[in-house]
Amino acid sequence: MKELVRLENIRKTYLMGRSSVRALDGISFVIHEGDYVAIMGSSGSGKSTLLNLLGCLDRPTSGRYLLGGRDVSQLDDGQLSEIRGRHIGFVFQSFNLIPQLKVVANIEVPLVYQGMPRRQRSPRSRKLATMVGLGDRMDHRPQELSGGEQQRVALARALANEPLLLLADEPTGNLDSRTSQDILNLVDELSDRGRSIIMVTHESDIADRAHRIIHLMDGRIDSDEVARGVERRR
Repeated sequence: MKELVRLENIRKTYLMGRSSVRALDGISFVIHEGDYVAIMGSSGSGKSTLLNLLGCLDRPTSGRYLLGGRDVSQLDDGQLSEIRGRHIGFVFQSFNLIPQLKVVANIEVPLVYQGMPRRQRSPRSRKLATMVGLGDRMDHRPQELSGGEQQRVALARALANEPLLLLADEPTGNLDSRTSQDILNLVDELSDRGRSIIMVTHESDIADRAHRIIHLMDGRIDSDEVARGVERRR
């Protein structure tokens, strides 16, 4: 499989007053196209910092991050913004939808920022809404949707730009157990279709749905192993 993500000795240090805190301390791994990876770790382990770096929301203090073969480690803010807009899809625990916009318009947001004409982005957004099971809810606003439906919109929006990498940060954290299963089934289907996914979770049963689990502890990789879900889904 083609290499998609390569981290080489990534370190991230934050200044807290006069003290420095090392959030990541020498992280190295490779992820290939089509991989489904879960990142786990207790609070303070570095998983949120790692996700921010993978999503080009931040830069490492040292080390290299190659995304699709391009070193994005030290790009400026404008360049990182372009990478995010064109190559990365985000799914957040809190949905982050725009309340004033209907479902289709929310899905279109990344395409608007790319300058895609309405005649192109509207059909794509409607197709994605149908794919995630919202074909009959396209003209509703977020407040008219259930939590699970809002997360489906967020998932469709994350896929609008055909990203190289889908990043999910506790995507079922605000959902009940039954709705969570529906969303996770959708994520599984995306993985089965070859989508590259990295998901942060603190729940082992969710992580086991992935192909691989990376455990962080104190900013370092504590373990990197095949998930039990790989055998279950074969």
